[in-house]
Amino acid sequence: MPVAEARLQVIAGGSVPQEPLATDPWQFQTACVDAFVASLQARGFSPVTIDNDIGLLERTLAALGRPAWEVTPEDIDRVVGDLAVKGRATSTRREYVQIFKGFHRFLQARKAADIEAAFGVRLVCPVDEFNASRHVGDDSPALVPPPTPERVAEFFDFMKQRIATARKYGPAARDYAMFRTLYHAGLRSEEASLLDKPDVHFSRGPFGKPHVRFGKGAHTSGPRPRWVPMLDGLDLVLRWFLDDVRPRFPDSPVLFADESGGALHRGTIRNRLRYLMELEGRPASERFSPHALRRACATHNYERGVDLVAIQQMLGHWTVSSTMRYVRPSATFIEDAYQRAVAGTLAELTGKDTTA
Repeated sequence: MPVAEARLQVIAGGSVPQEPLATDPWQFQTACVDAFVASLQARGFSPVTIDNDIGLLERTLAALGRPAWEVTPEDIDRVVGDLAVKGRATSTRREYVQIFKGFHRFLQARKAADIEAAFGVRLVCPVDEFNASRHVGDDSPALVPPPTPERVAEFFDFMKQRIATARKYGPAARDYAMFRTLYHAGLRSEEASLLDKPDVHFSRGPFGKPHVRFGKGAHTSGPRPRWVPMLDGLDLVLRWFLDDVRPRFPDSPVLFADESGGALHRGTIRNRLRYLMELEGRPASERFSPHALRRACATHNYERGVDLVAIQQMLGHWTVSSTMRYVRPSATFIEDAYQRAVAGTLAELTGKDTTA
């Protein structure tokens, strides 16, 4: 092999740069942020969502004080620690970490070769298991029980009544269908926001299933798709939504679209639920988050006797142990289970249905 060829080196993580690279790291990072914005636009996020995300990203990068490819785990610790000292909420600190992590994933996928060629840095994400925010957040299932079936039913009754009186029928009806989907299918907010209309398959299985193509992975493994059955009449809700509600929004592939036809951001979904519960006027102790609806799905199905492994598959957890953390049975769960067992035994002995 000629000497010149022996000096060639393969750089992993992206295509070979096609244009001269900016030597100033801050100019290059600004160009990367612009490219990140273009990718969000291509994915269908609304202008409001993009503005909010990029504003948060710019504040995060300014606080870090160095280009993203030079950030260390200690830098992440410092920024998050400063936010904690300033009294920022756990959810706010988590958002800072998550937006930086998303931007860093974009750099790894699109700009790794450019960065290594220009700055001699091989990208390694500084967000690790010791500074990554817990995805369960402030309302840890170990501390706060999910809303009861009765509480969830009351909230959905309020939403149904609101549809008839809301100034805008479309958003009110969309919110009802969306939060019913979060609860009955056990979806995360981001999973619901990334659903498209073709992802809803009414003919798949006995109840129909949405295809959650962007299910959350573990340890940066990438999306984990899954199929989720439409239980408890969710198929009827989504049929009504697609036939009567979705046509009132601009035409786009997005299932739960905003008024511009773009995808709702998970933060927007959380804010919508908070706004609706403020309208409902219940005490703060009876309010809940979108993630609490997911935990309620796990708990209520478990209380009804659904197998824990089936709930694990439904929620998209890697292990049953993760699902067990979500399940928070009611205070009378043991008594209720005992009464069902005794009633079942008596029915077998007498040949009569004692639960009627």
